[in-house]
Amino acid sequence: MERITVKNTVNTSAKKVWDLWSGPEHIVKWNTPSEDWHTPHAENDLRVGGAFLSRMEAKDGSFGFDFGGTYDEIVPHKRIAYTLGDGRKVEVDFKEQDGQTEIVSTFDAETQNPIEMQRDGWQAILDNFKKYAEGID
Repeated sequence: MERITVKNTVNTSAKKVWDLWSGPEHIVKWNTPSEDWHTPHAENDLRVGGAFLSRMEAKDGSFGFDFGGTYDEIVPHKRIAYTLGDGRKVEVDFKEQDGQTEIVSTFDAETQNPIEMQRDGWQAILDNFKKYAEGID
């Protein structure tokens, strides 16, 4: 199975990144790849064995899906690893240096969509997170 990595650097602390990344009240505000999508609902039980679920939908109502899974590893402010509902593995690492936090997300590719489309989608969500995190005091 092919693995895909996306990354970005956010101009804020790992603690703030962690809080914004994991809080359902924040997830619904940044977890979209583009302006025509939204996440109307998110749940997050951030502990090993805990589950998460985000409902992603096109704003015009034409399409939507649930994105969920179970946490395998949690290292506060440093690493989150989980297994998606379809069995694919994802690792997200947070590395703080000089007041900035690099986020590196690596995931198993699925087989329905081209690799480039998957990479672009996950990168767009990560870029949207950066914009959201840097806009919050």
